[in-house]
Amino acid sequence: MHDPGVGHPSGDRSVGRAVRQGRAGAGPRPRPARRASGRGVFAAIVLVAGVWWPVCAQGQIWVVREADGGRRFTTQPEPGAELFLPTPHSRRAAGGLRRTSGRYDAVIAAAAARHRLDPALLRAVIATESNFDPRARSARGAQGLMQLMPETARELGVPDVWDPHANVEGGAAYLAALLRRYGDLRLALAAYNAGPGAVDRHGGVPPFAETRQYVERVLKHYENLR
Repeated sequence: MHDPGVGHPSGDRSVGRAVRQGRAGAGPRPRPARRASGRGVFAAIVLVAGVWWPVCAQGQIWVVREADGGRRFTTQPEPGAELFLPTPHSRRAAGGLRRTSGRYDAVIAAAAARHRLDPALLRAVIATESNFDPRARSARGAQGLMQLMPETARELGVPDVWDPHANVEGGAAYLAALLRRYGDLRLALAAYNAGPGAVDRHGGVPPFAETRQYVERVLKHYENLR
């Protein structure tokens, strides 16, 4: 989770607080041993977004082919949408990433199940953020597997960013909240990188080279890992 110089790393402090409050969670709460005390995970996202964006139970992502040839990724099926599925090439390319991430399979699977995310999406974000290095630290101070900024981690109730379980749990909760807020994978990923405030101000993916490259890298990894 990086900030291309546009403000608070979460982009919107109310989102982090909302993720802590969670009076309308999408699934079972994580075990108390894995998180700091707090009031839950998701409710303020509803207040911030003004609408509830359901995530498919299996974390499915749908692809809409745009008139200009581009692809739009959404959490909801639409007329003409297709399930996002791997290509033969992406299946071959996935081998190296799976071998790299294998030691965290159980951690990723558990967090994905709790927050109704596709495990491959979590792997793709982790691959892009830290390349599965639990001790990774960015120049701006983002930490751990999902590169949580210290203030964002506190807002999410993450007790120890260097603990892979806690880090992935916090990052998964935040990513799921962003998917609920936007209902669009590109926008959720852009918000994870640049902050929801930047996405809201620009009415879409912000025009920052780092953020645009980040979104494409995650989508590439995601396609390879599905």
